[in-house]
Amino acid sequence: MEIAHKYIVQGHCITLVLRVVEVERSTYYAHVNKAELKPIHRVGRPAPGLSYTADGKPVSDEEITEWLMEFIAGEGAAYGYRKLTVLLRRRHKLVINKKKVYRLCKSMNVLRPQRKLKNKHPRRLANNRLITGSNQLWETDIKYGWIAGEYRFFFIMSIIDVFDRAIISYHLGLTCEAKHLVQITQEALMKRQLFGKPQEEKPFIRSDNGPQFISHLFEDACENFQMIHERIPPRTPNKNAHIESFHSILEAECYQRHEFETYPQVYEIVSQFIKDYNQQRIHGSIYDLSPYEYIEALKKNLVQPKHIKV
Repeated sequence: MEIAHKYIVQGHCITLVLRVVEVERSTYYAHVNKAELKPIHRVGRPAPGLSYTADGKPVSDEEITEWLMEFIAGEGAAYGYRKLTVLLRRRHKLVINKKKVYRLCKSMNVLRPQRKLKNKHPRRLANNRLITGSNQLWETDIKYGWIAGEYRFFFIMSIIDVFDRAIISYHLGLTCEAKHLVQITQEALMKRQLFGKPQEEKPFIRSDNGPQFISHLFEDACENFQMIHERIPPRTPNKNAHIESFHSILEAECYQRHEFETYPQVYEIVSQFIKDYNQQRIHGSIYDLSPYEYIEALKKNLVQPKHIKV
C-alpha cells in the first residue's frame, strides 16, 4: 500500500498503479482516509475543585477531604461513600453529589470494599453418571402452550424418571411458580414411596437454571426432602435431554393436533395425553413398551434393564 501511495503522489495514474500492485481502489482510499484522520481526544468537564453550601458559600475539595477524614475517624468509620455523602449534607449543609464523594474517597484510598454476597445454595453442576434403575435421576423442566380462544399462555412443569421414562408428576396451569415445583416434587416422592428413606435411596433431581429452579423456596424444599438438586450448565439442553424429548413429543402429538379454546379444554386434553403416554404410548428406547409396561416387565424379569449414560 505504501509503494502504491508513493507512485501516486509522484503523479502517476492511480488506476494504472493500483492495477499493477493489485489493490482495489476502495481499499486504497480507505487506507488513505484512515491515515489522514486525527485522533479525537474526548475529555469531560474539568473538576471544579470546590462545592457549595446551601447558602451559596464555596467550600474547597481540601476542606471536604478533611471533613471526610473526621467522619471516617469517628461516627462514619463503617460508612461507605453514599452514607458519607448524607453526613456531609446534614452536618455541613453541602450541596454535593455522591459521585463526587466517591471520587474524593477513591483519591484518599478510603473506599470500603464491596460486600461479597454469600450464596446460600451454591450451584451443583450436573455430573455424568450411569443410570441402572428407577428413582436414580429425575429431570424437570417447563413448557408453555397457547390458548387461542382466550389469547393467553398456559404452562406445564413435569418430572420424568430418566430410567423408565415415566412422567411421575406434573403441574398444569396458567402460572408456573416455585411453589408449584415444590408441590410436584413432593407428589413425586409420595407416588414413588420415597418419603422416610435415606438420602442415598432418593434420586438426584436435575434442571436448567430457570427462576423456579434456582429459587430459595425449591432449594430449601430439596434440603427438607433430603434430595440433591443439580443444575445443567447454561446452553446445554442435551444435559436435560429426556425431559426435553418428552416436551418435543408433547408438542408434536398433542399441541399441534389441537387448537385450544379454553383452559378447561387444555387441562382435559393434556392430562389425558400424559396418562396415555405413561400407560399406552410405545417408546422405542424401552423395548417398544410404554413406561408403565416397562416397569411391570422389569418387576416380572421379562426384559433386561437398559442402562443409560447421562
